[in-house]
Amino acid sequence: MKLLVVGGGGREHAIIKKLKENPSVTEIYALPGNGGMAADATCVPIGATDLEGIVNFVREHPVDYAVVTPDDPLVLGCVDRLNEVGVPCFGPRKNAAIIEGSKAFSKDLMKKYGIPTARYETFSDLQAALDYVSTQPAPLVVKADGLALGKGVLICQTREEAAQAVTDMMANAKFGASGSTVVIEEFLEGPEVSVLSFTDGKTVKPMVSSMDHKRAGDGDTGLNTGGMGTVAPNPYYTPEIARRCMEEIFLPTIRAMEQEGRPFTGCLYFGLMLTKDGPKVIEYNCRFGDPETQVVLPLMESDLLTVMKATTDGTLAETEVKFSDKSACCVVTASKGYPLHYEKGFELTMTPEAAAHTYVAGAKLAEGKLLTAGGRVTGTTAVAATLPEAIREAYRLAEDVRFQNAYRRSDIGQRALAAWRK
Repeated sequence: MKLLVVGGGGREHAIIKKLKENPSVTEIYALPGNGGMAADATCVPIGATDLEGIVNFVREHPVDYAVVTPDDPLVLGCVDRLNEVGVPCFGPRKNAAIIEGSKAFSKDLMKKYGIPTARYETFSDLQAALDYVSTQPAPLVVKADGLALGKGVLICQTREEAAQAVTDMMANAKFGASGSTVVIEEFLEGPEVSVLSFTDGKTVKPMVSSMDHKRAGDGDTGLNTGGMGTVAPNPYYTPEIARRCMEEIFLPTIRAMEQEGRPFTGCLYFGLMLTKDGPKVIEYNCRFGDPETQVVLPLMESDLLTVMKATTDGTLAETEVKFSDKSACCVVTASKGYPLHYEKGFELTMTPEAAAHTYVAGAKLAEGKLLTAGGRVTGTTAVAATLPEAIREAYRLAEDVRFQNAYRRSDIGQRALAAWRK
């Protein structure tokens, strides 16, 4: 089978490595891919949002199946376009990808169908938003309605901070058109859990839970990033909570989308907060999370391509989705200064052992050398029998991922470890 994977980050590298385990796979094209995954796929310099270019490519290079993973092409309708030229895809169509493409849509969906989430209001008028902020207790959460590379959510400790966040988004276009509408939410407290799930629009089969580390600095300080590391499973996500989430959140969401005429197939990501009142949805993503994918897929024992095709074919109920009971830890090595200003173009080197456990997100090949080309450069993952072992091993391997200006958090997994030991 010839496969197409749309995207070019660490998440896509993890997916490609997992897809390669299927013996029927003969070739994988990555559009655009990156220099660090060139050993695992044929990288083609066509951007993930260049839908015309992607369609023209598959016309000239027929593929049997496509996996569309980033949010932007999904929200733009990449699956729809590929389906039109006869390519079956893993991922939601445009009208279902709106569940991530518009936070206002997803919040209204939850309100309409009684799916637990934070209280909120949506605003397209700056003064109305500022008036609302002035009456609300802090902290407050201000979210850009549209896609913002995982950085459009600001937790504001005071009303003044919230007013500034609203102004930055709506008046100063900090996130472009994505911030012209904002969602202002109450601040929820409790452990956060990420749960990725496979769905064919009727059946939901959750993957192993994980815990992301969004902040740039140790001790969860600094700016929000796309993710500085992850562990799986998340020790706060007990079997009882998993049962409640299935009954109160997962199945109701899938049924709500079907009811709205927007059946969702592919990977639906549930960002959850375990509050004193029970689990609540913080956000939905219409695709695999990054870097959550880099700890979840190494624990998957079922064949990924078989499960993906079952979401497309509507046969997920009869398809086994099995995960190991081991633990995994992913440590991200980033360019110093990320997520703001950072230098790139430094040579990236890894020992063979480290390379075997590393997914490359931001690198390019130049004259036979791998050079850094992004903020998050690599994610190094270890799987072990216990969480402490997985964390130790991930850090040991990450030490052998080297480039000038490399930076990584030193405390990935420590919050999970504290809960795991209780």
